[in-house]
Amino acid sequence: MIKKAVIPAAGFGTRFLPQTKSQPKEMLPIVDTPTIQLVVEEAVHSGIDDILIITGKGKRALEEHFDRNFELEEELEEKNKRELLNDMKRISDLADIHFIHQKELNGLGDAISYAERHVGDHPFAVLLGDTIIDTPGKPVTRQLVDVYARFEKTVIALEQVAPEKVSRYGIVGGDFVDDSVLMIRELVEKPSPARAPSNLAIAGRYILTPGIFDRIKKVRKDKGGEIQLTNALSLQLAEEAAYGLRFKGTRYDIGSKIDFLKTNVIYALKRKEFAADFYDFLTQIVKKP
Repeated sequence: MIKKAVIPAAGFGTRFLPQTKSQPKEMLPIVDTPTIQLVVEEAVHSGIDDILIITGKGKRALEEHFDRNFELEEELEEKNKRELLNDMKRISDLADIHFIHQKELNGLGDAISYAERHVGDHPFAVLLGDTIIDTPGKPVTRQLVDVYARFEKTVIALEQVAPEKVSRYGIVGGDFVDDSVLMIRELVEKPSPARAPSNLAIAGRYILTPGIFDRIKKVRKDKGGEIQLTNALSLQLAEEAAYGLRFKGTRYDIGSKIDFLKTNVIYALKRKEFAADFYDFLTQIVKKP
């Protein structure tokens, strides 16, 4: 039912300067794979083959990554590196990927508005380009698609966070209709712990209905000059139901240096070709005074 996805990836990534001065933060690697590729692969593994990436100034590397590099392929062919060659070709064949530039960085809501013409009157998935979610089985976007199939309403991925961290996220409140699905009653952008309706945070994955575009147009910029998607969702919630899914999996926010470093360690230990050596190395350096 959900065949299109939107990946906002226009931010400057200032927390990773100077690295992101000339390289998009979404291209920062998890071991040897750019974060944006892992996000695209999640969409593809969820049954989505039409993807729109919202980019900004200095993001040309995103387009080049998903394009063919014939010179590189020829080099790999000549050196008989068939496995690498197939991997490079696979990247450009993952999905039908489109790009559009966000003219000004006016927040997530504004970025999503650029997808209106592309998705038309159809529901669509949104996957934030600097967040990856590792699941034991079904990809989190696929989990959301399944919930959408039940209710045919907006569905938002939710993650429990420590109460003292709720001010960092959009937080939802509501009533559970089963063990993992919540009927949303309230959405609050970065509330204080006293104001937060729960400790269920929006986790960077959504299934949105096309009605969101009209609501985005009605949202005023916040104090930071941004149009918040959470505020548009609140307007929509006043007119139609929305659901949250407390998904099965672990979210890794690549937007901060410490989380980026932790994620690389976790993913490196998943790699059979060097996991044992890397584990021994970590054990040795941790033991040092």
